[in-house]
Order: sequence, then C-alpha cells, then structure tokens
Amino acid sequence: MKVHKNYLILIAGIVWSIAGFNIVRLGVIAYKDHVTILNIILSVVVFSIFLGMIFYKMVQKHVVRILDYKEKQYFYKFFDLKSYIIMAVMMGGGIYLRYSGLVPDTFIAFFYTGLGLALLLSGILFLIKYVQVVKSDKEGKEEELKEKEA
Repeated sequence: MKVHKNYLILIAGIVWSIAGFNIVRLGVIAYKDHVTILNIILSVVVFSIFLGMIFYKMVQKHVVRILDYKEKQYFYKFFDLKSYIIMAVMMGGGIYLRYSGLVPDTFIAFFYTGLGLALLLSGILFLIKYVQVVKSDKEGKEEELKEKEA
C-alpha cells in the first residue's frame, strides 16, 4: 500500500511514540522498588544521550529523506533498511537483557525510562513535523490559488 510522503512522517511519529510509550511503561514498572535520586539522574542522563546524540539526528535525517520522495511510497518506507536493522538489534538486545537476568531491575528502571522517554519525544517530534509539513503544503496551495486568480 503506497502513501503520500507526508503520511510516512505521520506513521513514523505514531510508531516511535507507541514504542517509546511501551519502553517507558516497562521502565516505570521496574522503578517501583528502585526510586532514588541517583536512578532519576541516570534516567535523565540516558534520556539526554539518546535524544541529543541519536534520536534527534535520526528524526531529522528521516524527515529529510522522506520529503525528498517525489512519488508515493510503501507505508513501511518511513525507515530505511539501516534503521530497521538498528531497531531489530535494539529490540532484541532489550528483550534479552530483561529476560536474561544479566542486569538488575535497577538498570532496567533507569535505562528503559530514559530511553523510552527519548524515543517517545522523538515520536512527538515526528508528529510536530507532520503538522508543520501539512500546514506548509496547505499554505503553498492557497498561495498558488491566489496567483492563479490574479
């Protein structure tokens, strides 16, 4: 199923937001017995690193890539192959860490909360960009109509 490029940005926002929410949820559940100032600080550090050094750049990269499309694309093209591989590795690694017992619940609490919040905010950034692009397209079409009328 092919969609207009604007919808790819919307789909990315929805997917990233849902994933972020689910990861935050797991972190918050693990936090129940591990709420400390240190863990909260560590969550903020994880959030800052992932948002500032990874996810924000990925959002910008994907928006630019998507907006460069000239025609409709398959709905799954909101990611490129490299990003799907990264996502699969991160999901597999996260699932493995949670179920293997290699890391304590304290780690799951602060790391998942920080990571999930960064991912959730990135999803929201995609959604904001979608609204901006749609608004810009609408303004462009209105301007075109005014020029034709003149």
